[in-house]
Amino acid sequence: MNNTLDRTYLALAHPARRAIVERLARGPATVGEATRALTISKPAVTKHLKLLEEAGIVRRAIVGRTHRLRLRPQALAGASDWLELHKRVWEAKFDVIEEHLK
Repeated sequence: MNNTLDRTYLALAHPARRAIVERLARGPATVGEATRALTISKPAVTKHLKLLEEAGIVRRAIVGRTHRLRLRPQALAGASDWLELHKRVWEAKFDVIEEHLK
């Protein structure tokens, strides 16, 4: 696997980070809006956001004291392509097995 793919899957490995990504999929949000439903400390939020930003999945814009987060869906394309490739491979294998069993 390549580094980008590894970083993407690492970023998506934690439920708090997935929740942030799911919230941002509905549109940009402040840090508070994107993390409101999470029951974790502010330092934990900061660590999770840093990991998402380092993976390129989330972009932060700072205007005054307001930090707005935006999802970068193109950063998820590599992970999606990898999953789709393996999905096709396994579906083909299952089709062969199904034919054999008939």
